[in-house]
Amino acid sequence: MKKVIFFFLVFSVHFLGAQVKLVTWNVENFGRSKSAATLLYMSQLLKEYDVVALQEVVAGPGGAQAVAKLVDALNRSGSKWDYTISNPTSGRPNQSERYAFLWKTAVVKKKGKAWLEQKYHVEMEREPYCCTFTHQGKPFTLVSFHAVTKRAQPEREIKYLKFFPGLYPSNRLIFLGDFNCPASHSVFSGLKKIGFTQVFTHQKTSLKKACVQGTCLASEFDNIWYSSAHVSVTQSQAIHFYTSFTTLKAARRVSDHIPLTTTLYLR
Repeated sequence: MKKVIFFFLVFSVHFLGAQVKLVTWNVENFGRSKSAATLLYMSQLLKEYDVVALQEVVAGPGGAQAVAKLVDALNRSGSKWDYTISNPTSGRPNQSERYAFLWKTAVVKKKGKAWLEQKYHVEMEREPYCCTFTHQGKPFTLVSFHAVTKRAQPEREIKYLKFFPGLYPSNRLIFLGDFNCPASHSVFSGLKKIGFTQVFTHQKTSLKKACVQGTCLASEFDNIWYSSAHVSVTQSQAIHFYTSFTTLKAARRVSDHIPLTTTLYLR
C-alpha cells in the first residue's frame, strides 16, 4: 500500500509540475486608449497565469510601449516576466496590427525567435504570430491569430490553419486567438480531421455594447485549439472581467473581448 501511495504522490507532483497556465486575449486597440489604471488592472488579472497571448496590439509605437508598460506592471506583481512583440502584420495598412506573448521566466523559456508566419501572409490579412516555448524540457509552439471580421468572411483565412502541422511536423502546435468565427463552423473540420480539438464550446467572448436582460456577451469568436495526441487541458474557463465594473461601458475601456484561459499538460 505504501508503494502505491508513493507512486501516486510522485505521479501527481510530476503531473502538476508539467502544467502551464495559458491565457489568450484580444485586447482591442492596445496601445491607443489604455490608461495607467487600466494597465494595472490588466496586470492584476493576468499575474496568476504563466503565458499570455495578446491580439490586436496597435501597429504604431504606442502598441509596443503599452506592452512594455504592462510587463513592467506584471514584474512589480511578484514574478519575473519577459515578452516578445511582433512586427506589424503585412496586410493593408488600415488592418495592420501586432501580436505579443508575455511569460513568466521561471515557468517557461522561449526557444529561438518568435515569427510572423510568411507562408500564407498573402492569404491572411494578419498572418499568425508563432513562438516556441519549453517547459520542463518539453517544447510547445503557440500560434496566435486574429482573423478578419465576420463581415469579411474569416473562414477564407482559417482554412489555411490545417496546413500548419505539415509545415511544422515536429512541433506541439496550439492555435489560439480571435477567429471571428464559432468553433462549430465547418471551416474547422480540417483541423478536427487531423486531431485538433477546441477547448471551448458555445462560449461567447465578445462584449455587447450594453447588457440585455442580463446577457452581456455577443459572439463566440475566441478559442484555443490543441492536438490531444500531444497536449491535455484542464481548468479551462472564460474570465468574465466585466462583472467587476458597474457598467459595460466602463468594462469596454479594458477590452471588448473577455480572456480565455486553460492549463496545458504537455505529453
